[in-house]
Amino acid sequence: MSLTVSPELLSVAERGEVPDAEFVDCVRTSLPYAWEVISQVVTELETTGGEFADHEIPPPSGQQRGELLRALASDAIRGGLERHFGAKLAFQNCHRVAAFRPGAVGGDRYRAFVSPRGQLLNQSPELRNC
Repeated sequence: MSLTVSPELLSVAERGEVPDAEFVDCVRTSLPYAWEVISQVVTELETTGGEFADHEIPPPSGQQRGELLRALASDAIRGGLERHFGAKLAFQNCHRVAAFRPGAVGGDRYRAFVSPRGQLLNQSPELRNC
């Protein structure tokens, strides 16, 4: 299961649209490692003032790797995180998370990161199990 949904939040969803803040809080509490990694990369982006920041440290366990996969493979979760943090998220190799300023999307660095070439150049034997 990707998210731990409280009965109250499930009830909200059954009645209609869920406010972003409530959804993002559910993501934060359900996927704490993914939240931490994404928070760190967005903080770095804001601190450096650049157009791009990334996190390349492999997760310490399969559980944490699974959190990143669930957070970034789900359109709804990724979209909620992007709206919350005000950044475009990109993902490679089950652990490399990047945050881009919205104005950088479509730029050279973004296109290089999300390209097939970028994916292939970021491969290594120790990452093949992810």
